[in-house]
Amino acid sequence: MGIVRDEFTLFYQPEYNLDTKNIIGVEALVRWISPKRGMIPPDVFIPLAEKTDIIYELERMIICKALEQKRIWEKEGLEHIELSINLSSKSIESEDDFRIIENIISSYKVDYSTIIFEITESVVITDFNMVMERLNRLKAHGIRLALDDFGTGYSSLVHLVKLPIDIIKIDRSFIKSIPYSNEETSITKNILAMAHDLNYRVVAEGIETNAQLEYLTQNSCEGGQGFLLCVPLPSEQVSQVIKEKM
Repeated sequence: MGIVRDEFTLFYQPEYNLDTKNIIGVEALVRWISPKRGMIPPDVFIPLAEKTDIIYELERMIICKALEQKRIWEKEGLEHIELSINLSSKSIESEDDFRIIENIISSYKVDYSTIIFEITESVVITDFNMVMERLNRLKAHGIRLALDDFGTGYSSLVHLVKLPIDIIKIDRSFIKSIPYSNEETSITKNILAMAHDLNYRVVAEGIETNAQLEYLTQNSCEGGQGFLLCVPLPSEQVSQVIKEKM
């Protein structure tokens, strides 16, 4: 793959406060730009990386690039902007790789209270006690945790309550049906109500229409991402967008 040739780069998709419309954070998204094949989508190379165990090296590279960018933003006066980084189940399951990630975290001097690691529900069904122990190790650095693609996995609500989660991200498959499908719309409304009762912050993924945005705002969804708000951008462009919104 293109790791050695440094063909991977990070784009950043802003997250907005749906009430104030201010940018409160960005999510780091990896892109593979091959000189021969052009832009290769993540849904093509991520499964390949996981099958070949390249995912460990790829993820370490993503974390390093993201934290270095965070350090730059803090020097530019953007220290309040949160940075979300996706963490694979494989990295959590592997103690050796998890220790390497902890070493990377210790090597960067950034405000970790504004760093969020995103995990998926599939992580929870591996070994709950092990997941709890490792997630709490991340929390010890001040890092917050988000449960990504919420509603598509199989973890029980009992587990969700026990996990040290701060944020729930509602999967785009629910958002895209608003307001046309009564079932998905009802599920989204109930997720919002449950999350608020449990003191989670809620972020909606994949907002693409004004009708979706209006519904989410009316139902007190705090945060949102999607092409309607802003597409993923290279670091220089997203920096400019953030500064224009300040």
